[in-house]
Amino acid sequence: MSDLLPLFPLELVLFPGMALPLHIFEPRYKEMIGECLQHDSPFGIVRTVGDGVAQIGCSAEVATVVKRYDDGRMDIVARGLQRFELIEIHQERSFLQGEVKMLKDESDADAQTRKKALDLHSSLLLLAASGQAVPTLDPPDDLLSFYLISHLPVDLDFKQTILAMPSESQRLATLIEYYEAIIPKLGKMIQGKKKSGSNGHIM
Repeated sequence: MSDLLPLFPLELVLFPGMALPLHIFEPRYKEMIGECLQHDSPFGIVRTVGDGVAQIGCSAEVATVVKRYDDGRMDIVARGLQRFELIEIHQERSFLQGEVKMLKDESDADAQTRKKALDLHSSLLLLAASGQAVPTLDPPDDLLSFYLISHLPVDLDFKQTILAMPSESQRLATLIEYYEAIIPKLGKMIQGKKKSGSNGHIM
């Protein structure tokens, strides 16, 4: 079975459970979001890729309307709901609609894997902060991978790859590989900057 979902193509990747502030100003999207609010229905966010869109997206709901403007513009906060596969695009309306198949997630990661990924993420934040205060992490009980990837400054291709993976254990394993590769490189870079700042002498 497939559902018909209004689509909002953007140059970003939204993940289930994550919040996304949006400024709605184009007439077609004012119409789309207005209908979603009226019927309390979801819409789909898909990443733009070249002249098209990615095959895997994330449905979203309007969690909060922050501000309404006299000309119909809106500031909203959307929240990711569920991954979907885009089957076919419809262009009959002013905005795109898509026949989509909602995808189930396999929450199959064990506690040890979750802890390792979270510890590595914390280590990366500490390194990047260079002694500055690090924000307190508040990860969800499930789908930790989506929380972690949302807080990483990585390219959209990597984020799209994570979104497309159906298994939480596979997503976390991929993130762990990323952390284990980037943390030593970042450490060496920071150490190199410290040596450069001290004329090559380690204090």
